[in-house]
Amino acid sequence: MSHVMGDTDYDLVGTAYSRIRRTDPRIAALVHDALGVARTVVNVGAGAGSYEPLDRHVLPVEPSPAMRAQRPAHLAPAIDGVAQHLPFDDDAVDAAMAMVTLHQWPDPVAGLREMRRVARGPVVVLTFDGDELDRLWLMDYVPELRTAEAARFPAVATITDALGPGTRVHPVRVPIDCMDGFTEAYYARPESFLDPAVRRAQSAWTFLEPGVEERAMEALAADLASGTWDERYGGHRTQPEFDGALRLIVSP
Repeated sequence: MSHVMGDTDYDLVGTAYSRIRRTDPRIAALVHDALGVARTVVNVGAGAGSYEPLDRHVLPVEPSPAMRAQRPAHLAPAIDGVAQHLPFDDDAVDAAMAMVTLHQWPDPVAGLREMRRVARGPVVVLTFDGDELDRLWLMDYVPELRTAEAARFPAVATITDALGPGTRVHPVRVPIDCMDGFTEAYYARPESFLDPAVRRAQSAWTFLEPGVEERAMEALAADLASGTWDERYGGHRTQPEFDGALRLIVSP
């Protein structure tokens, strides 16, 4: 089946996701609590299965063969499908979830409306607020990254409007040892960005013009070696949590 899968080719850049983009248990607890008493859950843009609850019946939907192939054996195989055309009847499941995936969808509003259509109960979305991305020091080194990401993430108001009345937005603080390797997860571990595998598990880097990533990493490496980074941002190394752009959006 052929699908329009979004703005990133995960057959090329998604090979490290299952190793680097792992479920963080503290964020997972927030997600699972938001799902309430739901027993059946559709996970849209399921990828390698991060944040899928193990104590419920999950129906994963994922268009990328590379991502479907990385799903561990203890999780349900993913259905080949896309957010804007979910293969389920109205009110078919108790709840729906989408974990840091909306920015990949060709039509996020259509996908959100589909989630609301098929779920009798909560729709739970983990995403980033594009207006708050500059809270992370990394954007001082790569302002182009912030520009690229801000253009990709749907506005929070767009998400809440699509999901309807009663939708609430909850800031999520990122723990210092966060296991899910999105960019803010490394706020206290700047050396991690020097690892190409870490950057390859963060799709934003693929939207930079040639040479930008290399120049930024050279500047970061130099500042880490000279101590300049620690002079400017060293307080992050011992900061237990980071109040950044991560948001949990819940429609009842």
